[in-house]
Amino acid sequence: MSSARIIFMGTPSFALPALDMLYSKNYHIAGVITQPDRPKGRGRKIIAPPVKILSEKLGLPVFQPDNIKSDSSVSFIKKINPDIIVVAAFGQILPKEILSVPPLGCINIHPSLLPKYRGAAPINWALIKGETKTGVTIMMMDEGMDSGDILSQEETLINHDEYFIQLHDRLAGQGAALLVKTIKQIVSGKAHRRAQNPDEATYAPRLTKEGGLINWHDSVSSIYNLIRGLCPSPCAYTFLNGQRFKIYTAIPHQTQTTDPPGKVAITSLQGIIAFASDGYITLQEIQLAGKKKMTAQEFLRGYKLKADTLLGQ
Repeated sequence: MSSARIIFMGTPSFALPALDMLYSKNYHIAGVITQPDRPKGRGRKIIAPPVKILSEKLGLPVFQPDNIKSDSSVSFIKKINPDIIVVAAFGQILPKEILSVPPLGCINIHPSLLPKYRGAAPINWALIKGETKTGVTIMMMDEGMDSGDILSQEETLINHDEYFIQLHDRLAGQGAALLVKTIKQIVSGKAHRRAQNPDEATYAPRLTKEGGLINWHDSVSSIYNLIRGLCPSPCAYTFLNGQRFKIYTAIPHQTQTTDPPGKVAITSLQGIIAFASDGYITLQEIQLAGKKKMTAQEFLRGYKLKADTLLGQ
């Protein structure tokens, strides 16, 4: 148990294991700050962020500012008078006025081995770039983007068949456990800070829908990594007869081929085969514009796909 007063700041599901673990281990969570409820989906229904839902379930006080830099936000945090602020995918950059409030500092859980993959989408980009390992970093926050001193770090291997969701959930749990260890070190005065080397920094910018467009002239591994890095959102895609064609899951096959990139071959047992520059991809879960997500087998039962079709046109 820790007597340190903690403000927890987070918004999406990535932050849930950390908040839940701090609560279950009886840390003093004096308040939770998360993003406002926002409209989502086709119906634009107002949805509360995952951290708010869990906080209310745990009976924790929740504050949802539109702008964390506002005077009211800074006053709210100063009134709580936290010893430490814990940040996990909050979604806004903290100003100096807040960073200077807690005497033990503001610490952040970042799902990469900093200084690699600073930014908004480190898990996605690690997969897209074909990394074989990643990890979590607990860092002391400063005014830069993920540029603060490293307090602790832990590696993990990336499985070849691991998609974003699986890796996201593993890193969220790993980060929560490392967070608790690190807070103990901070409170006891045993934490060691290590400055990041800015020359080794790489970046993981926000994802865009346009960035998911598949180039069938690329290698099988590049296309496969794009698919698993962008599943389930915004999703890798191509065009089938002029319609956007999303690809959620696939199986890569590297082999010599003389078939043109993007050409389709049909097999009802395996799915839809699409050729790349050095092999082919077996499409498993797909979605044509205006249709629901389905398996390739389900799609072929209702769509007359010609074997000489070229994807991407």
